[in-house]
Amino acid sequence: MAHTLGIGVIGMGWMGAVHSRAYGQIPDRFSDLDIATRLVVCSDDVEARAKSGANRFGFDRCVTDWKKVIEDPDVDLVTIAAPNHLHLEMAQAAAGAGKHIFCEKPVGLGPDQTVEIEHAARKAGVLTMVGYNYRWAPLVQYARQLIEQGQLGQITHYRGRFLVGYGSDPRSVLSWRFQREQAGLGTLGDLMSHAIDMAHLIAGPIQSTVANSKTFIAQRPLATPGEGTHFSVADSGPMGDVTNEDYVGALTRFENGAQGTLEACRIVNGPKCEMAFEVNGTKGALSWNFERMNELELFLPQDNPEHDGHTTIFAGPNHPFFAQFYPGPATSLSYDDLKVIEACQFAQSIVNKRQAEPGFAEALAVACVQRAMQNSWNSQSWEQVVSLRQN
Repeated sequence: MAHTLGIGVIGMGWMGAVHSRAYGQIPDRFSDLDIATRLVVCSDDVEARAKSGANRFGFDRCVTDWKKVIEDPDVDLVTIAAPNHLHLEMAQAAAGAGKHIFCEKPVGLGPDQTVEIEHAARKAGVLTMVGYNYRWAPLVQYARQLIEQGQLGQITHYRGRFLVGYGSDPRSVLSWRFQREQAGLGTLGDLMSHAIDMAHLIAGPIQSTVANSKTFIAQRPLATPGEGTHFSVADSGPMGDVTNEDYVGALTRFENGAQGTLEACRIVNGPKCEMAFEVNGTKGALSWNFERMNELELFLPQDNPEHDGHTTIFAGPNHPFFAQFYPGPATSLSYDDLKVIEACQFAQSIVNKRQAEPGFAEALAVACVQRAMQNSWNSQSWEQVVSLRQN
């Protein structure tokens, strides 16, 4: 008999829609798990967007008060896809109500709020998940397997980056992501959080860092509430100040001795969605780029001079999760497919009553690195990554 999970989604913008669509696909893509999902209620403070989301994805009903999502007795898990400044109150309320929580990154407005959210969920005993979706690409999972098996030897170098241009046009609207009071951190929260989590997944914990930041575009056209996304542009209208950072760069030292660099930017021209990493070890190397997410560059010469070069590996059914989507290799998965895998991992963890990764513990680990990077901005020197976990 199928396990049926009642779903509540808070925030029906682009990300709320992606999550809603993903939950609906779990019974189809992962039919062997015998998990059924029921879209119970969605919420958005813009009524038209709440109604549209309910109609599009088949929610039983919609509301404009997010508290009603958490109060609904038919809701087992709550997805928080609202602006960052609302995460703390929503997550604490969900934990207090005993609801399992999926929260988009960054979990808190900044590291301090992430600490509070992780603590609240842990004390309440609810299961959690965070939207570090790039880690679910089949070839990223395969890369992790190769490293864990020792195929690359000891990791010596890691270079991670998330370079996008959604804010490269000065006419890009002043969405909440550009405002400290609503987003908290800028690129450090929005993009670097992904790069840090990926570094933790692939190369292990970061021990220390030295970092810098910069805001390149100081003002942007005001956004129209309830309309568009952070990709929207406006040719005219009143302007507002950008109050968080466009760029973050860092040198890193890993606990295992590897040396690394991390870089993230939202206004760079050229890259479109370059969430990428390169890893070098004593026996080989590999690299992956989300812009070509279904390809992995692998270097494993194995002392054979005829094999001394990179090989391109195409994603296929032999790699994790791929067979749930396609039976043959080199058929491309998409961003939305990664969110389906992610949603299924959370649903399965609830059915199995065990915490999966990445949960709030992994988000807290990212926050600890973010705090060290912030400290480095002020000290202009190397900073240790220290635990912020509350007892």
